[in-house]
Amino acid sequence: METESFEGQTVVITGASGFIGAALSRRLRDLGATVHGVSRQPRTDGDGCDYWWRSNLAQFDDARRLMTAVRPSTIFHLASHVAGARDVSLVPVTLRDNLVTAVHLLAAATETGCRRVLLAGSLEEPEPGSGWPVPASPYAAAKYAASTYARMFHALYRTPVVLLRFFMVYGPGQWDEKKLVPYVIRSLLEGRAPEISSGRRRIDWIYVDDVVEGCLAAARASGVEGETIDLGSGELATVRDVVERIVALAGPGTVPRFGAVPDRPFEQERLADVARTRARIGWQPRVGLAEGLARTVAWYSKAGEERIVSQAGAQ
Repeated sequence: METESFEGQTVVITGASGFIGAALSRRLRDLGATVHGVSRQPRTDGDGCDYWWRSNLAQFDDARRLMTAVRPSTIFHLASHVAGARDVSLVPVTLRDNLVTAVHLLAAATETGCRRVLLAGSLEEPEPGSGWPVPASPYAAAKYAASTYARMFHALYRTPVVLLRFFMVYGPGQWDEKKLVPYVIRSLLEGRAPEISSGRRRIDWIYVDDVVEGCLAAARASGVEGETIDLGSGELATVRDVVERIVALAGPGTVPRFGAVPDRPFEQERLADVARTRARIGWQPRVGLAEGLARTVAWYSKAGEERIVSQAGAQ
């Protein structure tokens, strides 16, 4: 895949201020693309984007205005309400933020036309064709429904959409401390013992830079419209293994409190089909778990030191 071909392209990224979106924005600008970020909140800083659009994609008119004004060649729809909890209170917000926004964006992009739409999916989604799939959470149900709509848009309207199934993405810049890796690192750096579930769940962990390159490869690959592309490592490691690796890097001697948090019901264990991904888009991960965690811990350590210096300077 020739990533240099993004030179001069106009790209829209929803969720461009988020963990993956910010990394993708920076990479696309480095490759010469003009990046339009989308946020529901007003933004005054660059955050890696050339332009920011304040837009509520839960309103179809907003999605239509955005597509008509920008007319991007490529759209990365990464904005999402990510929540693994099973609380019923998450049903309305995930329905709005993960399904309605995706459908509106697909409809608007189909009206105006573009070369490629990349829609972020999740390893939490049930596998299509697996009998009567039952999503494990409100988040998984909304993501699964959005993917179903995307396949319909491609089948009925020839919308050039590609579904990206992200596995467990980690790495520098993930500020959401509800996520395991940043939570454990920050806890250890602050001298606290992290409270974890049993740690038995096995997960396919993937480094953020690899995911960014996978997004770019999927955007450029030909003949993959309507397909689901796995972006994972193709290897499973338990939560306990990852936590113990982080402890060795960031807090030797600290004993994590495994079992302090209950396991969630219906947790998914899925392995990315990296052989198929390599065959379809020519991408494969380059950063192994040991190296990725070491880079991530080093980044948080440095970010913590800079924050302390900044706070001291402000006093």
